[in-house]
Amino acid sequence: MSKKNPTFICHHDHQHCIDDALTSAKRICKDQQQRLTPIRELVLRMIWSSHKPLGAYDLLPALANAGFNSAPPTVYRALEFLQELGLVHRLASLNAFIGCTHPDNAHSGHFFICKQCKQAHEITSPELSLTLQKHAQQLGFSIEQETVEVMGTCPECRLANQKSEAHHAKPS
Repeated sequence: MSKKNPTFICHHDHQHCIDDALTSAKRICKDQQQRLTPIRELVLRMIWSSHKPLGAYDLLPALANAGFNSAPPTVYRALEFLQELGLVHRLASLNAFIGCTHPDNAHSGHFFICKQCKQAHEITSPELSLTLQKHAQQLGFSIEQETVEVMGTCPECRLANQKSEAHHAKPS
């Protein structure tokens, strides 16, 4: 899924997504005088290899295959670095990480997550953030971090479910 693509799911070669993410990461690291080490780059590359959020333990085998230390603290340090720079988001409901589609702009994370295929789609919604800020003010609450995760079924899975239901409903 291209960063500009408004559709929920798109099956394609993710190389364009990976290239865009790495270009942004290198620029952001340079601007912030940070180092995109080979392990950080590999973790970011793996996260962008699909649009399914990945858990830290999902990344360990690829790190080992690439010759890096594949201990959990190693991957968690890389993920923490990428998250601090705004290059990835953590999805608490899945205990997983997904690439940020707008790393150059400070923003809150708003995600639609398909409970069947686990694909996730980030949206930008200033209106939602404003509504949450308004309610927080009314409660005297200070928002420090905002991530909204909406679970449901994507169009592709919904269509597959309908086809399956129709197939099973046919008399034999």
